[in-house]
Amino acid sequence: MKSLDLHEKVGLVTGSTRGIGRAIAFGMAKAGATVVVSGRQERDVARVVEEMRSEGFRAFGSACDVRHYDEVEALMSFAAEEAGGLDILVNNAGIGLFAPVSEIAPADWDRVVGTNLTGVFYCSRAAIPHFRARGGGAIVNISSLAGKNAFAGGAAYNASKFGLEGLSEAMMLDLRYENIKVAYVMPGSVATGFAGRAPREEDSWRLTSEDVAEMVVDILAQDRRALASRIELRPFQPPRKS
Repeated sequence: MKSLDLHEKVGLVTGSTRGIGRAIAFGMAKAGATVVVSGRQERDVARVVEEMRSEGFRAFGSACDVRHYDEVEALMSFAAEEAGGLDILVNNAGIGLFAPVSEIAPADWDRVVGTNLTGVFYCSRAAIPHFRARGGGAIVNISSLAGKNAFAGGAAYNASKFGLEGLSEAMMLDLRYENIKVAYVMPGSVATGFAGRAPREEDSWRLTSEDVAEMVVDILAQDRRALASRIELRPFQPPRKS
């Protein structure tokens, strides 16, 4: 198996101040990458950067709301200028707001789709010129099994993830001959605080953030001739349905 070495690579992870994004940032750093941390709150970004630096990792950070293209462009420029370039983008920032179609507020719809789908488009589009300047790059989008399995109350979330997977497939075809890889990971149930749900002891069957991070790092480790473009990652033994 090819050993992973991300030395001399700069990776940016959106939504990396907690949960899956934080685990991905640490996983990439352990593989040798310089990591740019990002989230909406500057204090949270500063905290994670300090945690990473205290462990000897090379880390930078800048706050960004991925729903705003001007902030996204500033984030990519920050990575290029402060961290020395941009080779890897992990689009992890996401939110979940759940209600029936008749009850979900238009503003909540805009927040979910704006973050989970439009934000990925914004970040990817703004990163591409920086990848071209480096001779190539990689984009890994964090989707969900909800991107292929609709559920009641999930209209906004399902729509955003179904769309994200279509966007990812199209970007892969658009960019493959520019030496820019595009892949996406579809996790099932993950034990995080997503959507305000605190992890519980009885959730031990669920995936962990580190499980998802390991998969992302494995994708980045592949030889340039190979691309695992879509990964479905699910708990091995979820509770049996009665």
